[in-house]
Amino acid sequence: MMDEILIQALSGLSRGMVLFVVASGLTLIFGTMRIANFAHGSFYMLAAFLTYSVATMVGDRTWGFLAALCLAPPIVAGVGALIEWGLLKRIATRPHQYQLILTYAITLIVADGIKMLWGRDYRTVARPAGLDGAVTILDMPFPTYNAMLILVGMLIAVALHLLLTRTRFGKTIRAAVADGEMIGALGVNVQRLFTGVFALGAGLAGLGGVLAAPVGSVSLGIDSSIIIESFAVIIIGGVGNVMGALIGAVLIGVVHAVGILFAPKLAIAFVFIALCAVLLIRPQGLLGRNT
Repeated sequence: MMDEILIQALSGLSRGMVLFVVASGLTLIFGTMRIANFAHGSFYMLAAFLTYSVATMVGDRTWGFLAALCLAPPIVAGVGALIEWGLLKRIATRPHQYQLILTYAITLIVADGIKMLWGRDYRTVARPAGLDGAVTILDMPFPTYNAMLILVGMLIAVALHLLLTRTRFGKTIRAAVADGEMIGALGVNVQRLFTGVFALGAGLAGLGGVLAAPVGSVSLGIDSSIIIESFAVIIIGGVGNVMGALIGAVLIGVVHAVGILFAPKLAIAFVFIALCAVLLIRPQGLLGRNT
């Protein structure tokens, strides 16, 4: 039984790593720009469909996936930059409900666009050759691709940590999270920073969509589930804190996976029970700061 729990927890960890990649982009946008970007899940879904198209055109499982990995995140990042520059910055000074309505409208537009281009059918993306097998852990099989997701998630966490702590761009983002008005007064081009942050966040959502495409089906509606869980992650971890997003994503992934093992019908409820427990103990999130 303990072996099954471990394998299930590892499966949850791999799912949590994909969720972290997506949620890290959302927490950067939310923490820096104070925008609850409901369109973030649409970037994830768009990248998943782009992965399907690129992989289909290339034909080879490995090269198709690698091509999608190189193409989809930058394309989605570019779309995000255009949305921020063309739409969001024009209502930046208006009340937050304008931003909520606009980003929700973008989700509807993207969903209809995907419906027109790819249709309503479910799509699948084959796993790269060499990653479609399983490794043995405690005499039990564990998908090689899921193991790769855990490794990639850890590498992205390290890369984001270095970006935010060792580069000028990252330090400026952190300063904007702490006091956006002050960095503007110090001469930083806040609008350019916001566009860059939004593009980075959208690109991370796109990367998550590429990584998740071979795990399940690519279909309309996958944006809704990922955005709900992403918001739960940043609330648990603390708004604007990437390492908090990592902890929150791992917690949600493992709790959901282990919950399926013991009570399948209540698995999703366990996620929100964990969310409520964190809010009761630390309303600002596990690594959030009191404001």
